[in-house]
Amino acid sequence: MTTYLLAGGGTAGHVNPLLAVADRIRDREPDATILVLGTAEGLEARLVPQRGYELLTIARLPFPRRASVAALRFPARFRAAVAQTRAYLDDRGVDVVVGFGGYAAAPAYIAAARAHLPLVIHEANAKPGMANRVGSRFTRYVGVAFNATRLRGGRVVGMPLRREIERLDRGASRAEGLRFFGLDADKPVLLVTGGSLGARKLNATVSEAIALILGSGWQVLHIAGNRSEVRDPLLPGYTLLEYCDRMDLAIAVADLAIARSGAATVSELSAVGVAAVYVPYPVGNGEQRFNAKDAVAAGAARLVADADFTPAWIARDLLPLLRDRAAIAEMAAATITVGSRDGADRMIDLINSARASHPASV
Repeated sequence: MTTYLLAGGGTAGHVNPLLAVADRIRDREPDATILVLGTAEGLEARLVPQRGYELLTIARLPFPRRASVAALRFPARFRAAVAQTRAYLDDRGVDVVVGFGGYAAAPAYIAAARAHLPLVIHEANAKPGMANRVGSRFTRYVGVAFNATRLRGGRVVGMPLRREIERLDRGASRAEGLRFFGLDADKPVLLVTGGSLGARKLNATVSEAIALILGSGWQVLHIAGNRSEVRDPLLPGYTLLEYCDRMDLAIAVADLAIARSGAATVSELSAVGVAAVYVPYPVGNGEQRFNAKDAVAAGAARLVADADFTPAWIARDLLPLLRDRAAIAEMAAATITVGSRDGADRMIDLINSARASHPASV
């Protein structure tokens, strides 16, 4: 019986692929022990136990980017996190470590190397995070989600997807989705989403330009997020939700999506064949712009800067696209060159290769 330690967390971008891989391991090896290493503050603290996996925690240690008291304390605290992780590895008899980036990943990578355990890494973003850049120095088994990703030893495995997206049949689910959201079966659907927290710029621009969009003959399914300040104008053809717990159905009904270009969003839309307009989040290290690179290059998506996403842009650029259904169909068809649904299986295959080639595993 194999014991796996999956390390990562903090955000959905790290937790969701981790859980997708955990689920696939459980499918393939029902008798395996699956442990998850994370922090008590991250999203994993809620989602991992909900999915039925045991969560082991270490301290949340953001890497210091400027001189401060926290920076002076960081080395000792990091060594303590590595030591605690090593104790988990020894006490629980871990056979292989799989990391997904985030606060818990770097200590796990160093502890795995010191324990001489097989180490496998998955990088979800096209622009790798610091933890995975460090971890790639300790293993040659590195899976990446995008062709554009540049990471030592990286090979494209795709994104491990949520089961409901991985198995989604958009054609078969469309009628159910239209009923679920109360949409018109005779009109195309524009899906607008900024993720669970929403995206203020997307919300504001679409809200200001909603009459123009509806006037083009489309209907809008707008998932504004639970922090949204958008008010429903109660216009026919406009459906506003703060939160959607059936994103599989939202994606099933979408003929075109306007969204942030988080790694999971780009991977999910590309995997199931939805054309998209991506508006990368302008804050951070710029990874969202890189995430959309492959889809844009393939003609499956268009990219607009956050600052340029205005009602004037919608009038000048979006409305002509909405009127050109053939162009949207071509974009959707192009997703086949960048999207994949087998990321979880390919990641498991990479894990098995690492185990098979590791001296301690032979």
